[in-house]
Amino acid sequence: MSEYVLTIDLGTSGPKTAVFTVEGDYIDGEFEPVELKLSDHGGAEQRPADWWAGIVAGMKRLRERGAVPEQGFAAISVTSQWSGTVAIDAQGEPVCDSVIWMDSRGATDIAKLVGGPIKVQGYDPRKLRRWISLTGGVPSLSGKDPIAHIHWLRRTKPELNDRTDMYLEPKDWLNLKLTGVRAATYDSIVMTWVTDNRDLGNVRYSPELLALAGLKREWMPDLIPATSFVGNLTEDAAQELGVSAGIPVIGGTPDVQSAAVGSGAVQDYEGHLYLGTSSWLSCHVPFKKTDVMRGVASLPSPLPGRYFVADEQETAGACLNWLRDQVLFPQDELSNEIAPEDVFIRIDRLAASTEPGSNGVIFTPWLNGERTPVDDHTIRGGWHNLSLRNDRADMVRAVLEGVAFNSRWLLEAVEKFTDRPFPWINVVGGGGVSPVWAQIHADVMNRPIRRVENPIRANARGAALLAGVALGAIDVSDLGAKVKVVEVHTPNPANRKEYDRLYKAFRSMYKQNRSIHRKLNAH
Repeated sequence: MSEYVLTIDLGTSGPKTAVFTVEGDYIDGEFEPVELKLSDHGGAEQRPADWWAGIVAGMKRLRERGAVPEQGFAAISVTSQWSGTVAIDAQGEPVCDSVIWMDSRGATDIAKLVGGPIKVQGYDPRKLRRWISLTGGVPSLSGKDPIAHIHWLRRTKPELNDRTDMYLEPKDWLNLKLTGVRAATYDSIVMTWVTDNRDLGNVRYSPELLALAGLKREWMPDLIPATSFVGNLTEDAAQELGVSAGIPVIGGTPDVQSAAVGSGAVQDYEGHLYLGTSSWLSCHVPFKKTDVMRGVASLPSPLPGRYFVADEQETAGACLNWLRDQVLFPQDELSNEIAPEDVFIRIDRLAASTEPGSNGVIFTPWLNGERTPVDDHTIRGGWHNLSLRNDRADMVRAVLEGVAFNSRWLLEAVEKFTDRPFPWINVVGGGGVSPVWAQIHADVMNRPIRRVENPIRANARGAALLAGVALGAIDVSDLGAKVKVVEVHTPNPANRKEYDRLYKAFRSMYKQNRSIHRKLNAH
């Protein structure tokens, strides 16, 4: 058997293709950006054809520099952005662009679906009880789950209904492109909220929940475990990728779950913080539980027989991208300067040049609403408490601190859920590259933050490690030892008082502004 795994990691910014060993050691990789199509009223779409073209382009560059092993691959493992919807026809081709996890246009559809004559936090208590008891969670009122995407598509694009044969998550559509097999994994299907997750060895569709959700079983793919094999690489896909046909493709997992594995924090109650376009704070737990008020739940993990804590903050690294593209280096009448390649290193240096607390400036990072610890798609972000004495360094550092304040808010929700504090937190994702941001998180959250090796490849590493488990090359108990911690950032007590003061103001800003933002953005 070859000792190499090909991983495909489809993020919001684009797909990454990489070569790993079956034990999770990174060999080489490529990235291809794709367009994110934002539109009025909360629209967020991408073209599945762009995803596939990016994967093919990345594989071409890997082959050209000799990174594809001569002995081939033992398996292919896909991870991707979660909570998206690809509507396909009978031939498996998309009938329209994919509605992705940022899209909130189905909020009104969900409000009607989950409501009733009596409402608790927007939900009919009887419906809420059934969803939670069977799935562990409930459709988000933000309208950003696939159940909302499907209803929005069917309501607003009725001309597609007869052509649409099935709805797939992005990961599962990529697996279809690779193998010709339509399937979802126990963990990828969760956000459609139509599966009974009480028996992790036999997750299945619930006729009761399908009826409650207004969906049909034939619209949904068959279900398999994440570490089982969905099929083999087809001749057509192999020719495009430039590899041999017949390579086994495992079920794979969405990005939240692959990051949990790739962070090295895989034992129960070991936490990891992901800082990518979005963010989450998660750990594995030995129980099924739901906190509706804070939007935290334990859902099926890709690891056999395990639950993990599911939550998500909408924008983390996206705030830095926005800062770079819309504030520091916009292409407009005032500036046409291109952002330098080391822009984030410069942002780190600038942020480090001013005082912790940004001289009183607070940034609220809700640029696309929020999911947890509050479910509010109308809240918006911005800088607060600016004065004439503040400079650009204060504003830049405030962005980093604002995301960290949101992480602390989520930390409180997750630790209440697990009923214990994290002794340390592994940080992964693109934000895990920054020692400045890691130290800010340590100071704001008052927890040791551990930066792991190659944090930007955590999702792909998790996908490779899952393939190792599927192939029998790794035991689940050994996964944590495969990830190396390169630096530990301990909280600085000197910053505790200032960050506590600003965090209290940060929380108050949400309470004081939410009704104003609801009026401004209700459409």
